[in-house]
Amino acid sequence: MRIFILCILIFLSTTSCEWLGNTPGFGDDFITYTIRSGEHEVSNNVSSLFTSSSMRFQVLFDSSCVYKTKIPENQNDINKLMGFSDCSSQHQQNSARFGWNWREGALRMYAYVYVNGQRQERELGTAEINEITSCKIELRENSYIFTHRGVETAMPRHCSGGVGVAYKLLPYFGGDETAPQEIKIKIRNL
Repeated sequence: MRIFILCILIFLSTTSCEWLGNTPGFGDDFITYTIRSGEHEVSNNVSSLFTSSSMRFQVLFDSSCVYKTKIPENQNDINKLMGFSDCSSQHQQNSARFGWNWREGALRMYAYVYVNGQRQERELGTAEINEITSCKIELRENSYIFTHRGVETAMPRHCSGGVGVAYKLLPYFGGDETAPQEIKIKIRNL
């Protein structure tokens, strides 16, 4: 019976042509994440397990990431880029993510964490439109180390050790408002 089930699983995995989650572009090895106008989450949002002690990726923002919110003070809201939940808990309890927004004529990058249910953020600098930006989040005992443009920034962490049961967090627009237009972000996992 075990051999039969194994054969069925192998057959199904080799005959399926459907891509699960966001598909990589064929011109490069970036994945394009699209947030439709009026939405918060990316299309085909499929979270995957995360088990590493660090996350490294490159991001490419294009002109679709230059936006204006309906309510002026919402321009300060931080959009989420990429990260992971932590401490075997939900991401609004414990997590680490890069964030971003378009404010004062620049695309600003942030360290964005939840530590035992308390949100904390710190501006890290800027990223240029149509230029590749490298990002890294590393676990340390009681901190997350965010690396942006070669500069390390420590943020607090609630637990120590590995992430436990964790999942990857994908791009998300907002705060309070949904995306005012279609937003496209390209990410290459390293």
